[in-house]
Amino acid sequence: MQGTALELLRLDGVLIPDDLLQTLGLPATDRALRFASTNHRDEFVAGRVALQRFAASLLKVEPHELVPDYRCPQCGPRQDHGRPGFMLDGGPAPLVLSASRASGWVLLAGVVHPTDGLRLGVDLEATNQAAFEGFDDVALAAGEKHFLETVPEAQRTVQRARLWARKEAWLKMTGEGLRRNPTELDVLNLPGLCDITGIHESGNVPDGLVAALALG
Repeated sequence: MQGTALELLRLDGVLIPDDLLQTLGLPATDRALRFASTNHRDEFVAGRVALQRFAASLLKVEPHELVPDYRCPQCGPRQDHGRPGFMLDGGPAPLVLSASRASGWVLLAGVVHPTDGLRLGVDLEATNQAAFEGFDDVALAAGEKHFLETVPEAQRTVQRARLWARKEAWLKMTGEGLRRNPTELDVLNLPGLCDITGIHESGNVPDGLVAALALG
């Protein structure tokens, strides 16, 4: 969408700085140390580092000038989770951000100098994540199930994943997350919600992945 910057990166290509505390801040560093899986920890750290560098590039500042300030609608500011954001020169950095990781990739989105109240959500999903029995009953609204009936059988797994990516992107944008029942959210024709198929400079979304963006 116009005014939204996007970047898609391989997580294993992100260079990790030596001083994680200075880069990630205390809440995220503590969270990283709690991961039982080394791979999950490394992907979490790489995603956070990539987002900070992405934000710095949009603002034309150095990454170390940004102080992470993730805000959760329930828990408040300075969390290890929630809506991503940064402080710059003692105040909130003038941008809205969203990020999503899947299958070794991270998708980043940002709007610089957003209008008041602008919200952003992005989601990246592996198509096989929606390929399990019972998915439709726990994830899809009635209209979405009807839509799937009009799609050739061979395309339904991908379309299920697209619908789920749209739901995740929308719920990130609103801040509701999965506290809202996804079967009550029909994402076929919501304003400000779209599939992402190509990303400037990053090329197309790789096979086996789908992505969506919500802005409003």
